[in-house]
Amino acid sequence: MNVGIFGVSGYGGVELCRLLLGHPEVRITYVGGHATVGQPVSQIHPQLRGQLDLLVEASDPKAAIERCDFLFFSLESKVGVPWIREALEAGRKVFDFSADFRLSSVEAYQRHYGEHPAPDLLAQAVYGLPELHRDAVRATSLAALPGCYPTSAILALAPLAQARMIHTDFLVVDSKSGISGAGRTKWALNYHFPEANERVAAYSPGVHRHASEMDQELGLLGEPVSVTFTPHLIPMTRGILTTAYALLKEDATPAELLGRYADFYADEPFVEVMPEGELPASKYAHGSNRCFIGLTIQPGTRKVIVVSVIDNLIKGQAGAGVQCMNLMCGFDETAGLTGAPVWP
Repeated sequence: MNVGIFGVSGYGGVELCRLLLGHPEVRITYVGGHATVGQPVSQIHPQLRGQLDLLVEASDPKAAIERCDFLFFSLESKVGVPWIREALEAGRKVFDFSADFRLSSVEAYQRHYGEHPAPDLLAQAVYGLPELHRDAVRATSLAALPGCYPTSAILALAPLAQARMIHTDFLVVDSKSGISGAGRTKWALNYHFPEANERVAAYSPGVHRHASEMDQELGLLGEPVSVTFTPHLIPMTRGILTTAYALLKEDATPAELLGRYADFYADEPFVEVMPEGELPASKYAHGSNRCFIGLTIQPGTRKVIVVSVIDNLIKGQAGAGVQCMNLMCGFDETAGLTGAPVWP
C-alpha cells in the first residue's frame, strides 16, 4: 500500500517517516511541504539518508491522491482541510494530526480555534485513540489523531471514569512535556536553549485547549467531567509525564485499582500497568508507542494519584497515526510499532 505525508519537515513528520520505513505493508510514495519544496527528505532529515531520498513536492492533493492509498496530514489546524475533503471524496483513508476533527462539538472547537472549517465532516471523523475507539477507527476513513497531552491524561483516567468511581468535579491533570512538543518551527524566546534549559514553566493554566479533548473523551466513558489542566514545559527533548488527581467515591486500595486497570488494558498492546508501589518515569516510553501507567492513593484519604508517561512524538503523534492506519487497513495493529523504548 502507498502512503503520502503532508508536512514531512516537522518532528512528527520525520517520526512518521521513520516508523513507516519499518512497516512491512506500506511504502512512502509522496511527501508534500512548503518551505522545503525541491529538497530531498534526506537533506531535511540527514538521518534518513539512503533510506528516504524522495523530493519534497509542493502540497498537491491531486498528485497525492493519484499515487497514494492513505494520506497523513501533519499540518496546522485549518490548513489541510480542503485537501482532506478532496482525499475523502476520492475514497482515500485520511489521518489528520491537527485539531480540526478531534472535537465533536462545533461550539467547543470555536471556543479555542475560531470558526470551524468543515463542520459537515465531523460526523465521519473518529477520535483516533484505539484504546477507546478501536472498532470505530476500523470502520472510518477519517481518523482525528488526539493531542499528545490528552492521550496521556485520558489513558491515565479512563478506567476510573468508565467505572464511575471518581467525583467528576475534582479532576486535576498536571502534565510536563519535552520541548519537541512545540514543533520544529516555534521560534519564540521560551524555546531557545539558554531560556528553556534549567527552567520549568507552567503555561495556559486552566484554559489550555487540550482540556476539551479530555472532557469529551472521559465524559463519553461515564459521567460528564470538567478537567482542570495545567501543562508545563520542561527542559528535555521529548516525552510527557502526566500526574492526574481524582477523588474516589468509595474507599479502595491501590491493589484494587491496579486490578481494574489491568483488566481495562488487558488486551492493549501498547499500555503497560505498573506493579503496586512503582510509578513510571518519562524515559520509560522514550522512542516507543507505549504508555506506562502507575498509581497510588494518598494514605487516609480517597485521593488517587495516577502517573502516565508517553513519548509525545510517537504515542502522542506519529505512532498513534500508524496504529490507526493498521486498524483501518486490516494490518496487524502492532505492525511497524514493536520497537522497544530507547535507553538511556
